[in-house]
Amino acid sequence: MSKPRVLVVVNDDGDPVARLGTWLFEAGLDLVESAGRDLPADLAGFAGLVVLGGPMGAMDDAIAPWLPHERQLLRDAIATEVPTLAICLGAQLLAAANGGRVEPNPEGPEVGAQLIAKRTAAGADPLFGPLPITPDVLQWHFDAVTVLPPGAVNLASSPLCENQAFRLGRLAWGVQFHLETTPEIVAAWAAEDAEVLDGYDLDATLSRVTALDADLVEVWRPFAHAFAEIVRTPESVPAARGVPSSTAAPLTDPAAIRQALAAEAQAARMPLLPMPTFRPPGDE
Repeated sequence: MSKPRVLVVVNDDGDPVARLGTWLFEAGLDLVESAGRDLPADLAGFAGLVVLGGPMGAMDDAIAPWLPHERQLLRDAIATEVPTLAICLGAQLLAAANGGRVEPNPEGPEVGAQLIAKRTAAGADPLFGPLPITPDVLQWHFDAVTVLPPGAVNLASSPLCENQAFRLGRLAWGVQFHLETTPEIVAAWAAEDAEVLDGYDLDATLSRVTALDADLVEVWRPFAHAFAEIVRTPESVPAARGVPSSTAAPLTDPAAIRQALAAEAQAARMPLLPMPTFRPPGDE
């Protein structure tokens, strides 16, 4: 029996599919990697789509001339209900391609191991439902989805970025954070972005990324396996249902998030690590 084929779009060599590829392969998928400039004409023959990140913006067509076609593939994925997982830039492309808005994040860059908080709508979601209320994630982004596409359901938020995860249509998910990467890859990003992140304590940021890596794997490996199951059996997923805004308020207050995490950590008897802090330029 042949494995379902999944197109993996690699927008930049610095953000490979890495361990997400390992998780999807071990879950029974056949991954077909394609650089953005070498994208296939359409999604024919593919049972799923994964779109990775990159340093360009979602509308930087002059820098990355393949982006218009990539956005078209994402529109096609929605129209034909091809299971899709779009990560960081991928999520921004998914939003921009379907009527959302992507801009520089109003709260500035979000980098390192952080927390997100699930919205009420996430409880019934096949991917986000089983996650902890405040899962650890790895952030590294300067832009953000500031307006979701029409019909999208917000699944998670953070204090610095409202739209951390969303579902569009029945079978497409966008996540602003990274679940594919490793501490070694993040260290390369930190070195590359050191100048623009002047004032951030990148040593502390990288130490936290390393310290929480096992926790990230524990949460996001099953998530990847769940996505693989959806690729295999898309008919098992019901249509997404929105919830009234009055019941969809996210947990975004940092103190409230820390309190929720503290409760989880105490239950698991796990030590808490300090959140990375901003260090003003010249403050040694």
